[in-house]
Amino acid sequence: MTNNPFVTNGYAGPDYFCDRMEETASLIQFLTNGNNMALMSPRRLGKTDLIKHCFQQESIKDDYYCFLIDIYATNSFRDFVNVFGKTILEALKPKGRRAWEGFVNALLSVRSEISLDINGNPVWGLGIGALTPPQTTLDEIFSYLRTAEKHCLVAIDEFQQILYYNDNKNIEAALRTQIQQCNNANFIFAGSQRHLMSEMFLSPSRPFYQSVVPMSLHPIPLDRYWPFAERLFAKNGGRKITYEVVETVYQRFEGITANVQRVMNILYLLTPQGETCTKEMIDTAIDTFLQLSSEYYGELLRQMPEKQRDVFLAIAAEGVARSFSSGKFVRKYRLPSTSSVVSAVKGLLEKDFITKTDNAYQVYDRFFQLWLERRVIGK
Repeated sequence: MTNNPFVTNGYAGPDYFCDRMEETASLIQFLTNGNNMALMSPRRLGKTDLIKHCFQQESIKDDYYCFLIDIYATNSFRDFVNVFGKTILEALKPKGRRAWEGFVNALLSVRSEISLDINGNPVWGLGIGALTPPQTTLDEIFSYLRTAEKHCLVAIDEFQQILYYNDNKNIEAALRTQIQQCNNANFIFAGSQRHLMSEMFLSPSRPFYQSVVPMSLHPIPLDRYWPFAERLFAKNGGRKITYEVVETVYQRFEGITANVQRVMNILYLLTPQGETCTKEMIDTAIDTFLQLSSEYYGELLRQMPEKQRDVFLAIAAEGVARSFSSGKFVRKYRLPSTSSVVSAVKGLLEKDFITKTDNAYQVYDRFFQLWLERRVIGK
């Protein structure tokens, strides 16, 4: 563990994980009683860390095989199967030869591509896109899950990504069929694009309809986050922080866990040992991060197609944009047409540059919004 207890990259254990006691208990209770779950929340609220936290509980880690499959970077069905297989193999390796050998023996279609390193551990040798045919390998993966020596808990993170695959338009139905036949595993389908996840799991016309228990993740309440922040500030040098500081940061970033943690991380490093963090330090912390991220945000903006960039800047200027169809938004920001705005918004949603909640659109990354306000749109 680093000297800074405010973790900004991944799960570092229960001591650095804030609250989520009810969510942890509910997720474990439903999973261990034979249910599949759909966990929906905007990005940066900590759903992936919640899953990791659940998998580390004493009631889970010794009695189950747990697999967290992150498919955010996949672009095809072949990528999906590749990441699925590789992740399972990596998770089984620390459990010993007997555990991983059972999985390797099940993968007849790709067994020749799995080699052993100098320590006798298996190495997944397939590159992205190399699986042919991927359906055969997927069948073998599920065959293993059905017969594994322990009950399996499989979390598929950013599950809505499967809707963007062009090489298998029937993947929802194919996965639903496999999962229905897999009595030795339960699944968590986690996703950050709520409108797509809702369509998949709550629409009667879709294969996954009524196949899961839906669960939404909301910001950690301030009255839970405040004592957590106070405790961590006292670690490694007895720093202090006031409720007013925590409340100000929490409200400024609407309780979004990752953003609040980022500011707290910098406030911690700005506060000398034995000293108290003050409200005046908040802007310094935010400015520090924006300066470090300036080149990154500038490059993101430059890489956007022109029409998407114009709409993105208009949404940022608006703060919260609600209606594109009336034409008022188009005229206000001198955009080409309503249809071009709708097309641009679709692309921005797919790339996670903006988010949609109750027909309201805003920039996903609140730091990006602040950078735009200070460097581009001049708020």
